[in-house]
Amino acid sequence: MRFWIELSGLSEELARAELFAAAEALGGSADPSASPLAPGLVAVDLPTSVEPGTLAERLALARRVLRPIGEDGPEAWTALEARASRGQSAAFRRLGHASSGASDPAIAQGAEAFRRGGGRISLSHPDRRIWIARNPDGADVYLEEVAGVERGRYGERRISRLPFQRPIGLDPRLARAAANLARVRPGGRVVDPFVGTGALLAEAGLLGARLYGVDIDPTMIRGALQNLAHLGVHAEELTVGDAATTRCGPSGGCFDAVLTDPPYGRASATGEEGAAGLVARVLPVWAARVREGGRVVVILPGGPDPLPAPWRCVLSIPMRVHRSLTREFRVYERAGATVE
Repeated sequence: MRFWIELSGLSEELARAELFAAAEALGGSADPSASPLAPGLVAVDLPTSVEPGTLAERLALARRVLRPIGEDGPEAWTALEARASRGQSAAFRRLGHASSGASDPAIAQGAEAFRRGGGRISLSHPDRRIWIARNPDGADVYLEEVAGVERGRYGERRISRLPFQRPIGLDPRLARAAANLARVRPGGRVVDPFVGTGALLAEAGLLGARLYGVDIDPTMIRGALQNLAHLGVHAEELTVGDAATTRCGPSGGCFDAVLTDPPYGRASATGEEGAAGLVARVLPVWAARVREGGRVVVILPGGPDPLPAPWRCVLSIPMRVHRSLTREFRVYERAGATVE
């Protein structure tokens, strides 16, 4: 079934990539070439067994999941009357506008049709939220919100709200976007060879993944475990040691994804080794343990690819992660890997 997603304004490129990967993780698909229903809306197709709310729960860089009712006219108004048949309430708004727009003809006509069906208008606590967008042909389209993205929950997971804190922590929305880029699935094995405060593992765990990780600093491992426990997330194994030589995870077992934010921008804790050299030494070790069709998602400040062939970078999106600090969200897949 096709749904239309309104993206947030944080980063359209990263938001699109997150949406497409999240839909794929749920067994759906996206068609980037699909004709836009309206500016700012992106289409995805989900299996009938997947509720739209499941997609909304995964996303961080989106606002809502919508299903079209129809273009402004008798057909749409009849559909709106039918939606009010149980005496429900509704709010009508135009996408991208904060006010209800009482002077907007499409809003007025849609509200009148809803009232004819026996419904009432409630802007504060409506049973249904109806949005209006203008398509490329200039016609107004009515869409019903079938699920909303609760963006406020990410604020509750900011580093300043956690028991173990550091001056800079990855925004939970960006950490969730990275976990979606990795196509994390319930029960999948995800490893972070640079655990830090545990922000990436937390988001992967909240998506149901089994978590593994390494960090050379025992304080970071203890702190990450504190943060994960605070969020109700369990880690299978977090280990102290050098990420290139320390074993972690099931013996002989594969991971579904490597998901990491290496310690770029500061000296690593492995002597005089630079951060870029550290990543180039560590990342191939863990990539070798990723199953066929799995992904490596790494947040880097630019520079050369740390993974040699057969790995290839299929996506690289620059994003400001903290004040003037910019990073690239990179996704790697094996060349010739089977598409899931």
